[in-house]
Amino acid sequence: MKSAFVGLLLIGLVYSCKPYTSTTTKPDQITYTQFRNDQSSFSSIEGTIKYIDKGKGEVILLLHGIPTSGWLYRNMIDELAKTNRVIVPDMLGFGSSDSPKGYEIYSEENHGRRILALMDSLNIEKWTHVMHDAGGLWTWELLKQESHRFKNLVILNTIIYEEGFQPPIRFKKGFTARIAMWSYRNKITTNMMLRGLLKSGLIEHNLNKTDIEGYKIPLKEGKTRGMYYFFTQTCNELPNYSEVLSQFKRPVTIIWGEEDEFLLWQSQANRVKSDLNISEENIHLLKAKHFIQEEEPQEIIKIILQSLK
Repeated sequence: MKSAFVGLLLIGLVYSCKPYTSTTTKPDQITYTQFRNDQSSFSSIEGTIKYIDKGKGEVILLLHGIPTSGWLYRNMIDELAKTNRVIVPDMLGFGSSDSPKGYEIYSEENHGRRILALMDSLNIEKWTHVMHDAGGLWTWELLKQESHRFKNLVILNTIIYEEGFQPPIRFKKGFTARIAMWSYRNKITTNMMLRGLLKSGLIEHNLNKTDIEGYKIPLKEGKTRGMYYFFTQTCNELPNYSEVLSQFKRPVTIIWGEEDEFLLWQSQANRVKSDLNISEENIHLLKAKHFIQEEEPQEIIKIILQSLK
């Protein structure tokens, strides 16, 4: 088990990182302020959840992981919303949503329950479900609770089994882990850790300052309690959802960045294909790392739309 201070040495990678490649905003690029202005609010029992609700038609839910938010999907939302209704929440403890005190409120089960409550509030009975990273764990809890509400699943580099799970750090619950989470709120260490994370999670780090702001601002605002639960609990005792997955009978599509260093496809591929009954034609391996929404948004959009047919 690494200490928080050893864990923070991960950011030592950062000193060899290239600076953000551009300070120029791209044509038609959305800012984080604009993204937040487009969000609506849902009052869950534990706190306010912010979400995007755009478009009309078949419903697609885009679910982020850790330490990101709905901002991860910003380059996909408008295109998908041309022909569909797209729901993109910031989970409690992330992005623009509240980050209330507590520990178990950030459990996989409670995250799943809040997604259902959000969809109920929007009178959405069934939807196509797209998830990334830890969003998979919250999704498996949804399957346990109300799997009949899924039309299909689209899995993007998601936590499934221990065989493919290689988190960059694991902490023990307590003081040192809290110090590590606190460091994300500091401007200097936030910049450093984000650069290290993006260097490890992207083949080519070509994000500009406007892109980075959407990842940086929530961390500087102190949105780290959900991360604290994940790194001190989930990373040490990954829940086993084998039975839940094997009982799911709806169509499943895999879209995976095959160079991901955090979530490895080949280590768990046979087990996943067997449990979820996925045919080879529905497995799409992309030349990308972990944050495939940043590297291959158009290809992901194309595959999602195909899956709807």
